Amino acid sequence: MAESARQPQEPQNPEEMYRYLLDRVTNMETRNLELREQLRQIESDKRYIETQKIRYEREVRKLKSEIEQLRSPPLVIGTVTDVIDGGRVIVRSSAGPRFMVRSSMCIDPEKLKPGVRCTLNQQSLAVIDILPESYDAQIYGMEVIETPEENYDDIGGLDPQINEIREAVELPLKRPELFEKIGIEPPRGVLLHGPPGTGKTLLARAVAHETNAYFLRVVGSELVQKYIGEGARLVRELFDLAKKRSPTIIFIDEIDAVGASRTEATTSGDREVQRTLMQLLAGMDGFEQRGDVKIIGATNRIDILDRALLRPGRFDRIIQIPLPDSEGRLAILKVHSKKMSLDENVDLQEISFLTEGKNGSDLKAICMEAGMFAIRSEHDAITRQDFLDAIEKIGLDFDSQKFRNNFGAMFA
Repeated sequence: MAESARQPQEPQNPEEMYRYLLDRVTNMETRNLELREQLRQIESDKRYIETQKIRYEREVRKLKSEIEQLRSPPLVIGTVTDVIDGGRVIVRSSAGPRFMVRSSMCIDPEKLKPGVRCTLNQQSLAVIDILPESYDAQIYGMEVIETPEENYDDIGGLDPQINEIREAVELPLKRPELFEKIGIEPPRGVLLHGPPGTGKTLLARAVAHETNAYFLRVVGSELVQKYIGEGARLVRELFDLAKKRSPTIIFIDEIDAVGASRTEATTSGDREVQRTLMQLLAGMDGFEQRGDVKIIGATNRIDILDRALLRPGRFDRIIQIPLPDSEGRLAILKVHSKKMSLDENVDLQEISFLTEGKNGSDLKAICMEAGMFAIRSEHDAITRQDFLDAIEKIGLDFDSQKFRNNFGAMFA
């Protein structure tokens, strides 16, 4: 009885038969549209899956290629020394010996020039590729990117020295026509020498601030390397980069670390320092013109510098930065105290007389200590007594018996 109730009843007349067939056709068309939509979705999914398959296959090939490259033997770095013909060259490997090898057909013959760096096959030493020209990362670290904030107004008591360095460094870069009119070559190098703390480095920072030239700063000890030829290579690359970026100013601080007088070397380290010095001499005034490159050297031991380094052509102007006199100390005190709150009873002229024998660094330290005494005493401004206490403290710190004992023990 239940099964017969669930079965649809047969149409009884033609009208019901018509409606029945119409409903069946409508349902079939609706079902047909649904199946078509499902087919389009399946085809779209199929295309997406095929695209993903192609992408994954490409990525697999890339990874396999990288694995093969990682498994391949390393290439030897060499330098082309001579070109025999289109397919044969003479190269010097990183180990030292020279070989005549063949080059890859993929390399442009015009790029095969003496002096260029290349990669060599580890077994046959054939030239595989030409490396681009580059410099040691240490050379790029010598570049002064941010211009120093100090200018000539921040330097007190060195007006004659400022005029000399401006004539020797700034004037040839800004107005070279003056030297052409007179018919002389501008100075090529300036050496600043004097006791420590007198403002040699500060003067170089002011030059970097006032000029728009490419500025390279290097400490002499950075040019001294452990392995043979590394220091000379650094010097050579330093001058190559300077010529490429000219106009350039190279500031070599503590040049006595590499420019000491040459003697009979007893150790390999001494010989390496002398090799570096000879490369520096060749770079400053060698066979090749160095272009619009100015050199500023700084040292407090000019007495130990090599005579070849001091001759004209390398350092055309030697400027002494002496200990400041009374007027110089007054100018330095005015520079360091221009932003300080001073009491009306402070006489900087008197302070300059009381600081006989002090250098610029000492005077800056005295101004700072006077401010510290004022803060300790909760003064609104720095008084004369604060300066007197600061002068006494700076003198005691340097001349104390403990300091002298330690100095003698260390350098005995």
